[in-house]
Amino acid sequence: MEQPKEPDLSAEDARTLRFLRGLVLVLTATMILGIGTLVVLFATRFPGGERSTPAAAEGLRLPERIALPDGARPLAVTQGEGWWAVVTDADEILIYDAATGALRQRVAVE
Repeated sequence: MEQPKEPDLSAEDARTLRFLRGLVLVLTATMILGIGTLVVLFATRFPGGERSTPAAAEGLRLPERIALPDGARPLAVTQGEGWWAVVTDADEILIYDAATGALRQRVAVE
């Protein structure tokens, strides 16, 4: 059996092939680094691997010192510097003092 002959390449063709080979290597390295970066980001952003559930499904947890009015259900909670705000299902925003848990302000949402 005869081995196939390699085509004769001019110097310009050889340079072009080397250039293309370099581009393929750079692209491969970029893809490997990108996938590695994604893996590291996922590992650091989701360290416990626990499944996230919507707050409404598991119920919101308020600080123990905050007592909502009777029958009010919290829909959203946020914390500021020195205060907590609770949005209730009655379309109210209740603002509590963070240190004492006392109701500071009640805002009706129209």
